[in-house]
Amino acid sequence: MDASQTSSPATILVVDDNEANRVLAQQTLEDEGYRVVLATGGAEGVAAVAKEAPDCILLDVRMPEIDGFAACRQMRELPGGTEIPIVFLTASRDVDTFDSALRAGGDDFLTKPVRPTELVVRVQTALKLRRMRVELGEQYVLLKSQRDDLMRLQLQKERLMSFVVHDLKNPVNSMDLYAQLLQRERDMPETAKDAIAHIRHEARQMLRLILNLLDISKADEGKLVAKRATVDLGSLVNDVASELEGGARMRNVEVAVSLAISEIIADEDLVRRMLGNLIENAIRHAPAQTQVIVESKIAPGAIELRIRDSGKGIPSEMREKIFDPFVQLDGLAASSSRSGRGLGLTFCKLAAEAHGGTIWVEDGAPGAVLCVRLPRG
Repeated sequence: MDASQTSSPATILVVDDNEANRVLAQQTLEDEGYRVVLATGGAEGVAAVAKEAPDCILLDVRMPEIDGFAACRQMRELPGGTEIPIVFLTASRDVDTFDSALRAGGDDFLTKPVRPTELVVRVQTALKLRRMRVELGEQYVLLKSQRDDLMRLQLQKERLMSFVVHDLKNPVNSMDLYAQLLQRERDMPETAKDAIAHIRHEARQMLRLILNLLDISKADEGKLVAKRATVDLGSLVNDVASELEGGARMRNVEVAVSLAISEIIADEDLVRRMLGNLIENAIRHAPAQTQVIVESKIAPGAIELRIRDSGKGIPSEMREKIFDPFVQLDGLAASSSRSGRGLGLTFCKLAAEAHGGTIWVEDGAPGAVLCVRLPRG
């Protein structure tokens, strides 16, 4: 029962005290053929429900005087109010807010900032679920309960990830700092120097993993945004290669750089960490006494970064799956020795997409070539 399936457009009530949010929702939904009614606060929203009998309600949580939870309870008490799907809009993506929304009588939960495409999909889903409620009765109640349980588990997982990331970042930074201080000591045996270099290498790998987790979480919430500026690509690649030199030396692998372009317009931090993940991944899978080659080339309206190793390569059937979270090739492809934590390449894909770019795998014959294409402007 969306706007394209009815003779008259469905009416969507948008209740939000922020004008910009109301305008965005109105324009997005009217472009899809819906009739939109606006309310600037909870009391006005309750009055609009009584007057307009909307087919779906988008309801902000934090509003002065009457908040979204109180407004929802009042809406449910109106004649016909129990049948209207109510989708809460909130900047607080956590289990407590989700549970409060359910207790108040909400049907769905959408996190701000709201992406227009997701808003349309959620409204369409709410309208379809309203029809299912009428047609399926008890089955609808069971389906909604299962969906709510899955959403709660997802929010709990995100909260745990957030705690882990923030609790680990400071100790790892401290490990690296103390290792740097030890490196400044004179008259240190070579074995101690090698051990300290190994500690720094492992600390940097762990920090990269932690930041990957953090950015993957941001991307899930639509908050991973590339902050573009002019970047000295040559210096950036050489810095990353220098940071990974210890790990490469331990594996008897050389990192060679050959760039066809000196500057790019990009988010320096995201590109730095993307290159760190890709080069470290290549080093890990390169055979001893071989090179990992970092090169660039100019494409129409874009630049390509290419990281090549001479390892066993990636089977063609796995070349898209390796960018999914927690996918590791060991156990999935017996012909491959590639393994990892399953997050580095996921972050690389998200970082490329944040720039409006793409990432893919090519056959290196031998080995694999990880390719990133970024817009030039």
